Amino acid sequence: MNAREGGTDTLKGMAFMGVSTMAVASVNAIGHHVSVEIHPFEIVFFRSMISVFVLAPVIVRRKFTPLRTRRPALLAARGLLDGASALFFFVALSLSPLAKVTALSFSAPLFATVLAVLFLGEALRVRRAAALLVGFAGTLVILRPGFVSLDLGAVSMLGFAALWGGAMVVTKGLSRTESSLTIALYSALVITPFALLAALPFWTTPSLAQLAWLVLIGFLSSVRQVTLAEAFRHAEATAVLPLDFTKLIFAAIIGAIVFGEIPSIGTWLGGILIFVGGITIAYGERR
Repeated sequence: MNAREGGTDTLKGMAFMGVSTMAVASVNAIGHHVSVEIHPFEIVFFRSMISVFVLAPVIVRRKFTPLRTRRPALLAARGLLDGASALFFFVALSLSPLAKVTALSFSAPLFATVLAVLFLGEALRVRRAAALLVGFAGTLVILRPGFVSLDLGAVSMLGFAALWGGAMVVTKGLSRTESSLTIALYSALVITPFALLAALPFWTTPSLAQLAWLVLIGFLSSVRQVTLAEAFRHAEATAVLPLDFTKLIFAAIIGAIVFGEIPSIGTWLGGILIFVGGITIAYGERR
C-alpha cells in the first residue's frame, strides 16, 4: 500500500468513526429521554431484538455463514457480558446527566486493561501503569468520593465499565477467529432473551411514539457496531480513537439544549483524564 492509499484509508476510518460517535451519542440521548417512561431493561430488550432484525438481511445475503463458529461458548459469554453491561448502562442513563454518563464510559478500556493483566497475563509496563493511574484519577475527579455521595447512576456506570471491559477482553480473543459480524450477531441473539427475562417484571407496553424511539435506538446501535468495525478495519486505532472523545462534546451539547443539563468542570476534567489514559494505552498497544 502506498502513502496515498494509506492516507485515503485513514480518512475513511476517521469518517466511519465520526458516524459511529454520532450514532452512539444519539442512542444515549434517546435512551436518556425514553427511560423516563420505559424501564431501562425494556429498552435493552428492544435494542437487541431490533439489532437482530437489522442484521438479518446481511446474514441471509451471506448465506448464514456468520452463524458458523467453533467458539459458541465464548460467544455466549461475550453476549452475557455485553447484555449485563447494557443493563447497567441504560440504568445509569435514566439516573445521571448525559455528559457524566458519557465521560465515565471512557473508563471501560481501563478496566479491560486491568482484566487483561489479571486473566490473560499481559505485562503491566510503566506506560500502561501510568496511563491507568491517570485514567482512574479522572474517574475520581468525576465521582469525588468523600465530597459527593455515590449515587446509583454513578455506581451503575462503574458496573457497566467493568462488565464492558470484560466483554472487550473476550472480544480481543474472539477477533482472532471470528468476524465482527459474527460477534455482533451472537451478542444480539444472546442479549435478546436475557434482557427480556430482566425486563418482564418492569414491563410497560410502549406507545407508538415510544416504539418509534425504541426502533431508532436499535437501528442506530447496529449502525454503531458496523461503523466502529469499519473504522478499525480502515485505519489504526490511534488514528481514529481521538475522534471518540467527540461523544462527550455531543453529549454536552445535547444535554444542555434538550435536557437543560450543564456539565460540571469536574465532568470535563475527569472525562479528559480518563480519555488520555485510554488513548495512551491504545498507543502502547499499537507499538
